[in-house]
Amino acid sequence: MKTNNLKLKHKLIISYIIVVMIPVMIVGGGVVSYFRDQAMNRAIDQTKNNVEKIKTQLGNMLRIPMDVSNTLMLDKDLERMVTTRYESVLELTKAYLEYDEFPRFKRTYREIAGVRFYYDNSTLINNLELVPIDDKTKETAWYQQAMKTKSVSWAYINDDEVIPIQKLSLVRQLPFPARRTSGILIVSLEQEELNRMLRQEPFETLIADERGYVVAAKNPAFVGKTLETLDYGVDLSQQEKGSHKVKINGEHSYMIVDELVPESSINGLKIVSVFSTNDIVKDANRVSLIGLFIILLVLLVALVFVYIVSFLTSNRLLRLSRHLNRLALGDLNVVSRIDGNDEIGQLSRQFNYMVESIRTLMNQVVEKTEQNTALELAQREIKLKMMASQINPHFLFNALESIRMNAHIKGEQEIANIVRLLGQLMRKNLEVGRERTPLKEEMEMVRSYLKIQNFRYEDRLQYELNIDPGSDTILIPPLIIQPLAENAVVHGVEDKEHGVKVEIDIQNKGEVVQVRVRDNGMGMSPERLAEVIHSVSTPDELENNRIGLRNVHQRLVLSYGEEHGLNITSEYGKGTEILFTIPINV
Repeated sequence: MKTNNLKLKHKLIISYIIVVMIPVMIVGGGVVSYFRDQAMNRAIDQTKNNVEKIKTQLGNMLRIPMDVSNTLMLDKDLERMVTTRYESVLELTKAYLEYDEFPRFKRTYREIAGVRFYYDNSTLINNLELVPIDDKTKETAWYQQAMKTKSVSWAYINDDEVIPIQKLSLVRQLPFPARRTSGILIVSLEQEELNRMLRQEPFETLIADERGYVVAAKNPAFVGKTLETLDYGVDLSQQEKGSHKVKINGEHSYMIVDELVPESSINGLKIVSVFSTNDIVKDANRVSLIGLFIILLVLLVALVFVYIVSFLTSNRLLRLSRHLNRLALGDLNVVSRIDGNDEIGQLSRQFNYMVESIRTLMNQVVEKTEQNTALELAQREIKLKMMASQINPHFLFNALESIRMNAHIKGEQEIANIVRLLGQLMRKNLEVGRERTPLKEEMEMVRSYLKIQNFRYEDRLQYELNIDPGSDTILIPPLIIQPLAENAVVHGVEDKEHGVKVEIDIQNKGEVVQVRVRDNGMGMSPERLAEVIHSVSTPDELENNRIGLRNVHQRLVLSYGEEHGLNITSEYGKGTEILFTIPINV
């Protein structure tokens, strides 16, 4: 194929443009257009649903003043009170006090702002609830309309009265057939309850009566104004029911118009919700533009990155190829210096590992053999030195037993007990050739040693043994703890005037047993501590060295590994602590 003749970096760039850049640009444009349409449709549907919800809530609210008017239509007490001719103010005041239906409605329904009844009775006094009709009242539009029909009408009443109503109100005629007269009932709705319905609406929403007065609005400043005077650039009062695409103040907008005609009413209310197209799509446009900009930026950066990566990859592969050619010609000193953690970097490191392994394999085998031989010789030398320090066991035990019996016969029980402990201690020391011994036996030897030393030093030596239950049967190398106790006693008692306390703590940690030997002697200075650690860790041994810290450390390292050797810490004037671990399952 012709593509096989192209360089790797050219293949990557062409593939990236065809497979990534062009499809992403096409899809991005389609997605932007789709999101714009979806945002617009969602806004229209949401507004329709909101208008329908407002219509339902408003209908429920208007039923309350309707029920109040139906109740008052049958109220004989109201008829009697307004039709009575009162001879004095006192008689009228008493009648007003006895009739409390209007205040009760206000207390019962928070939607009711007030109730007024107008009746042609000159003996009545206007108390803002019962109002006598005068010529000014008869000239109002709501009064004339109510007198023409017995149906309910709804209107925003803004007539100039002593205390203007200025609220959406139910207006209806209440006839008194027996007297062949009638009055006008006005039940006003609470403005705050009307506005609360519209306050949470996302778009500008308002409710207007038949004459175009705004009775409720998301913006409370619109209440009381007419639709014609609102600064929308179109006559809202002329818009029919439905969805309309209009221009408001030069901006493309949508207007949703609906009407509510309550039951038994001769007129209704208009619900109008308006939102700007730009307000809906501007977020989508902004997000889309930002998205397209980011996509273009990412694509360009990715193109540059692809070019750089392809160039560097080709260059590194060529360098690795040259190294392989040198190795194929027999050059075992070749070294690949290609950095990185990717596949090429890994191949470079594996190439170096392979060359290094071939070159150093024999040296490693020889060094390992020499090291094992040296360790074996060291172990044998330790055992020989320990054996050289032993005396004839039969002579020693017989002599100690004779001393013990002589002390026992003479009543020296303490001396006899110490001699017995010394015999046990010597017997255990002679068993050092065994490969493993139970921890219980090792601690018996340590306890015997500490008792003997306590007999020697009396109050200058105190000791405490803490052994984790269940650890007695664990096998450890013999004579591994006693030298540490001996070191703590000797250096602690000799260096500290008031004596020393030796603590041995053995804890089962699950996979290992942790042995901790500490004393509160004089401790060591940092220089002396460094010297001791170096002496313990060095593989060379001086002829005058005896069994001690170094031998214990070397035996632990030979048996379990470097990580299980002695860990020595000390602080001058406070004491020394030696810690090591022994694997349980080894």
